Amino acid sequence: MHAHHHLVTRRRLLQCAGGFFAAAAFPLRVFGEDASVSRMMTTLSTFMSEAGNRALPDFVIEKTKHLILDTLAAMVSGSELPPGRFAIQFARSYAGEKVSTVVGANVLCGPIEAALANGMLAHADETDDTHPPSQSHPGCAVVPAALAVGEKFGITGSRFLRAVTLGYDIGPRVTATLGRLQYMVDSHRSTHAISGTFGSAAAAGGAASLNARQMRWLLSYTAQQASGLASWQRDTDHIEKAFDFGGMPARNGVTAALLVQAGGTGVDDVLSGADNFFQAFIPKNDPGMLVDKLGERYEITRTNVKKWTVGAPIQAPLDALDTLLRRDRFGADQVKQVVVRVAAAEATIVDNREIPDISLQHLMAVMLVDKTVSFKSAHDKARMADPAVLRERAKVQLVHDADLERLMPRREAIVEVTLTDGKLLTERVGNVRGTAENPMTRDDIIAKARDLITPVTGAATCQKLIDRVFDIENVKNVRDLRPLLQRA
Repeated sequence: MHAHHHLVTRRRLLQCAGGFFAAAAFPLRVFGEDASVSRMMTTLSTFMSEAGNRALPDFVIEKTKHLILDTLAAMVSGSELPPGRFAIQFARSYAGEKVSTVVGANVLCGPIEAALANGMLAHADETDDTHPPSQSHPGCAVVPAALAVGEKFGITGSRFLRAVTLGYDIGPRVTATLGRLQYMVDSHRSTHAISGTFGSAAAAGGAASLNARQMRWLLSYTAQQASGLASWQRDTDHIEKAFDFGGMPARNGVTAALLVQAGGTGVDDVLSGADNFFQAFIPKNDPGMLVDKLGERYEITRTNVKKWTVGAPIQAPLDALDTLLRRDRFGADQVKQVVVRVAAAEATIVDNREIPDISLQHLMAVMLVDKTVSFKSAHDKARMADPAVLRERAKVQLVHDADLERLMPRREAIVEVTLTDGKLLTERVGNVRGTAENPMTRDDIIAKARDLITPVTGAATCQKLIDRVFDIENVKNVRDLRPLLQRA
């Protein structure tokens, strides 16, 4: 009777949302009498445990170096912004064990606190990378987690790089499976926080050299911490948003990895069986996407670097206006009107916002006045009241375009500039510079990093950090990066 009841219960559970798909695509494999682990979990945990010693293709290594440098640059520059200053002060107050680096400061603390602080530094503004297929910002959680745990265990530069690549592979696959933007709209959960939590856990687990079974426990601890609400969109100071996107996910992932590394055990398969992750989160897509082309398609290669240090929906409009200014060589005083068309949902995020680096109208005006947008100008709140900028801002009209909405997650923009002589100039940008389809070169990445790092650490230290990142395979201990990341 007991055995019959067990079978009925399992059948009913597997027919629930998520459990049915996981069971259908990945039949259960039995380990011992009571424990069962799905093929999906076996594939995932084995891949994760072997990542630290697995050679990567050259193009993946190069892209990973780009994103490590880009994220470190975001941390350094973020140290001078309000969310970054807050995070550093928090870390200083709870410093504890002096194990891991807090970037842009002279603080050492435990790896959990360092991951939290550096995650907030990395997303102190809109400088960090984005992964459109998963609606997430992987780097601001993954790189801090790999760095904090890597310092604790004194790992090599090669293992650090591979841990970062692994984090990008796992976190984005989770929210691609869940359903990206539509999932966030329907569930009110933040895909950015969920992706970051799984990504940072994978990176931290890789840095901690967890074996396959420990990786399964890691995923269970991570699933318990998978959290975050879309209410971050109401944060006007960007401090909570920095925590939601970077600090909390990095902290969660590092906590999970260190618990398991210290001997903590857990559920062997949180992806199948009673009350599993898919049943709780009800993905819009086939859960099989979680391991789709794992080891063949590297998600880091589908990650976008922001050429402009501003909100993602403003990237294409700035690119378009930059092209028009260079091509047609007109001044702000010759402009009668600027019409900007972007996807409707994207337009809502950046429409006349009170924060300079996510206000489309303001940044288009700054571009007209300065002929470019630098990190400094994008974050200069005082210029939002500058009469010269306000004069140009009054000319900018933002259109919430339904046709461009249908092209999402491709962030296209159309910019139409009408000059005072009646001439109409138009530029459409489909693949903005920095996207996977139109990637930035190594020189582009270095130029952006210099703009972000040099004002904080100086040109000589900045150059040494750039050289060390691009020679990361020869770094014997990731702690050697510390003097290049901190200020006196």
